[in-house]
Amino acid sequence: MVRMLLSFFIFFGLASVAVADSGLVNVKSTHSAKDTADRLEKALATKGMTVFIRIDHAAGAKKADLALPPTELVIFGNPKVGTPLMQCSRSVAIDLPQKALIWEDDQGQVWLAYNDPAYLATRHAITGCEAVLKKVDGALKNFAAAATQP
Repeated sequence: MVRMLLSFFIFFGLASVAVADSGLVNVKSTHSAKDTADRLEKALATKGMTVFIRIDHAAGAKKADLALPPTELVIFGNPKVGTPLMQCSRSVAIDLPQKALIWEDDQGQVWLAYNDPAYLATRHAITGCEAVLKKVDGALKNFAAAATQP
C-alpha cells in the first residue's frame, strides 16, 4: 500500500519535475518559452529579486544566421540570500547569481531549468548552511511553479 501511494505521488506530483545527474531541476511549462520567461521575471520582481539580465540565445543565433528554438536565460539574485551561501563556501560564487534556463525542446515542449541547491551544496562542499539551502530550494521551486503552471 505504501509503495502504491508513493508511486502515485511520484507519478502525479512530480511528473513535471525531474532532477538529472547534471544537477539541474527541469520543470515542464504549460506556456510558451517567452511567456514562461515573462512569468518568471514577474514572479521574481514580486518577491524583490533583482533580474540582472535576460539573454535571448535564439535571437543571438539568428544574428549569426543560425537557427535555434526559443532559448532564454534569466540571471537573477538577491545578496541577502547569496551572500550567506558565499560565506559558507566562497566557490559557490561561480554559480551565483542564480540562473533559469527556459527552452523549447524538439517536440515543442517548453522547459524551465535551474541549479539544484543540493547539487551546489555537494559541488562546493557547503556545510552549516542547511537552512539557507532549504530557503533557496523553496524559493526556486516557487518561482518555477509561478512561471510554468497554468
